[in-house]
Amino acid sequence: MGGMDEHSDSTVRHGQYKVRGGKLVSVDVTVADERIGTAHVFGDFFLEPDDALEDLNAALVGMPATSTTAELTSAVSDRLAARPDPVQLIGFDEEAIAIATRRALGHATSWSDLTFDVIGPEVLPPVMHVALDEVLPLEMVAGRRGPHLRIWDWDSPLVVIGSYQSLRNEIDAEGASKHDIGVVRRITGGGAMFMEQGNCITYSLAVPTSLVEGLSFEQSYAYLDDWVMGALAEIGVRAHYVPLNDIASEQGKIGGAAQRRFAGGVLLHHVTMSYDIDADKMGEVLRIGKEKLSDKGTRSANKRVDPMRSQTGMAREQIIDGFLEFFRARYDTVDSGYTEDELATARELVETKFGTEEWTARVP
Repeated sequence: MGGMDEHSDSTVRHGQYKVRGGKLVSVDVTVADERIGTAHVFGDFFLEPDDALEDLNAALVGMPATSTTAELTSAVSDRLAARPDPVQLIGFDEEAIAIATRRALGHATSWSDLTFDVIGPEVLPPVMHVALDEVLPLEMVAGRRGPHLRIWDWDSPLVVIGSYQSLRNEIDAEGASKHDIGVVRRITGGGAMFMEQGNCITYSLAVPTSLVEGLSFEQSYAYLDDWVMGALAEIGVRAHYVPLNDIASEQGKIGGAAQRRFAGGVLLHHVTMSYDIDADKMGEVLRIGKEKLSDKGTRSANKRVDPMRSQTGMAREQIIDGFLEFFRARYDTVDSGYTEDELATARELVETKFGTEEWTARVP
């Protein structure tokens, strides 16, 4: 009886990728001599002509097991382009096959591989939540905290500006002083968050970067918020993603997302959605032009920005409960809370970084 080559492995490895707004693509592969030995692409997509499926499989066979998404995409595209007749991939594309293949080869993580800590609303000074967005992902890097979803709740007003925004260009100091609203700079990019008690819904999601392996930055935003689109639909909000990082409805922008990738393989993704914002006050505190204000769902500074409240008729707490219920039903979760060490580290960061003028005004 002959023995198996030490460089070969007959184990079938499975990977899949759901195309946003499209179909599910699955790929089964085996590896031999550090290359793809066999490949089978399947799913609920459509393909014309039918025999092109053989080309999808053949394009993957022989590719190095370390091939990048771009290299696998190119291999499939080149194989299809060499055919004498045109091929139609309906509900998927060559890149979807490549991403599913990378996942089969073990380079990526799927949602089903993860168990999420879920931390419900806990009232803290808003600057503490800004600090926890640095603390918790680093705890995850250190192995002391798993992937997690947490909902912010806060007890005082604050404007949270993006990491790269100009303080004086974004904030009207006189207006902020008049309304006694402080300013803190966060660690992610994007625009300003006008946060008063109960006026918006904010959550942070921390995942291994392997979950978005093979996805572009633009794709990763939509991919990580796919669950909340489903949650919004269940409470009656017809929402869609507007690249790069906005969530919108027929009435205008609902919210925006921002990300930060940490060395050590952790990605922070957070979202703020308007529930019931005093646009008049926001217009006095933020230096917002008419065009930007209209983008936030209102044409007049004397109106309230309330797409979540007006479209659902639900209290903010009900919406948050609905979001958490949807997330728990969709993924493996355990209920969690902040540890004393995490809160202590966050308080220290408030003192040494987020609460300092040096950090807040680092872009004057």
